Amino acid sequence: DGTNATLNSGRMLINLKSHAERRDSALRVIERLRTTAAAVPGIALYLQPVQELTIEDRVSRTQFQFTLTCPDEHLLSEWTPRFVAHLQQLAPLADVASDLQNQGLQAYVEIDRDAASRLGVSVADIDDALYSAFGQRQISTLFTHTSQYRVVLEVDPRLTVGPQALTSIYVRTRAGRPVPLASIARVIERPTALLINHVGQFPAVTVSFNLGRGASLGDAVKAIERAARELDLPPAIEMRFQGAAQAFRASLGSTLWLVLAAVVTMYIVLGVLYESSIHPITILSTLPSATVGALLALGLTGQPLDMIAIIGIILLIGLVKKNGIMMVDFALEASRRQGLPPRAAIRQAALLRFRPILMTTLAALFGALPLMLSTGSGAELRQPLGLVMVGGLLVSQVLTLFTTPVVYLFFDRVAQRHAARRSAAAPKAGVEGRLATVK
Repeated sequence: DGTNATLNSGRMLINLKSHAERRDSALRVIERLRTTAAAVPGIALYLQPVQELTIEDRVSRTQFQFTLTCPDEHLLSEWTPRFVAHLQQLAPLADVASDLQNQGLQAYVEIDRDAASRLGVSVADIDDALYSAFGQRQISTLFTHTSQYRVVLEVDPRLTVGPQALTSIYVRTRAGRPVPLASIARVIERPTALLINHVGQFPAVTVSFNLGRGASLGDAVKAIERAARELDLPPAIEMRFQGAAQAFRASLGSTLWLVLAAVVTMYIVLGVLYESSIHPITILSTLPSATVGALLALGLTGQPLDMIAIIGIILLIGLVKKNGIMMVDFALEASRRQGLPPRAAIRQAALLRFRPILMTTLAALFGALPLMLSTGSGAELRQPLGLVMVGGLLVSQVLTLFTTPVVYLFFDRVAQRHAARRSAAAPKAGVEGRLATVK
């Protein structure tokens, strides 16, 4: 659509055909266009898929970005190109670029004050002549019946392409005689920044990047942090991730605690339900197999472990533990009411509860299949959730029927040994108490 266009850049929104009319995904199309554009000299093409859910607070060339801030502008301009060049060599990153614009030229007019003083030309006269030539000096206004037009004084546009314009600009002396400006001043060209961005009142540079082929956001973040350590960036330069990258780094510390809090909450609820501190562990033993299945599904399909996948894992925790609940609850009831030994009780539970376990798993599995196999608009957002649920349910269904009885018998033996020790210690304490009374 051409929004945010400048003299040497432009921004376009490309609409792809529907999934029924194309076979490639949006990421695959981006890879093809990137390869084609790389063969064209003199241009830089940056592509990113449009996100249905985004937390970015700025328009960027790529999908992810981070900022470098430093109180010293020159130090920031010196280290940013080196850091960007190093990041461009890393496989987990693609389309690495920065908004540093320090390739401009600035003209400084150096006045020979002695020569100007001899000719009777003041600094104000030189400034006035330069403003008349290159400024926006309004000298008159033309009025018509319907509008008005401002008359602006300027030099011939052909003389504004370089310092040679000084030979065509004259300054009047006190005596009224015109003197060429080049005889009392010279122009010095120096490099300067075209644009200086600020974050928190400090000069800042935004470095944008996309993910390399087969790389996840976690791989990219680790590669950037490792590159900063390898280059030994000055302590004055501070690096901060923005948008989705910042949210990902923040979630690394909170996600683990969130999962642990969910597991502890389930343990407490199950412990109150069964009045036991051991059997809830048997039920929760189904969670590792489900997590392994979810990670395997993501790895086999090349999907990253993003926030949607983490939400799916948390949802999976509540789905797979019902297999253990069905078996353990039936085994405990058989032991209490029928007097069956633990081995016979858990075996009977595995046989009789197989059909309900299979039916509930298949119901959840078929509910997740549309998410995994979806191909419509926004399917890339829903597919990780479906993959995590399908992979976790399949692996958990296969392993739960074998691992849950083993874990149940193991903890039952632990409970029996603990009870035997307590019963053996109680009579001994009673005998010692009676002996002390007799004495």
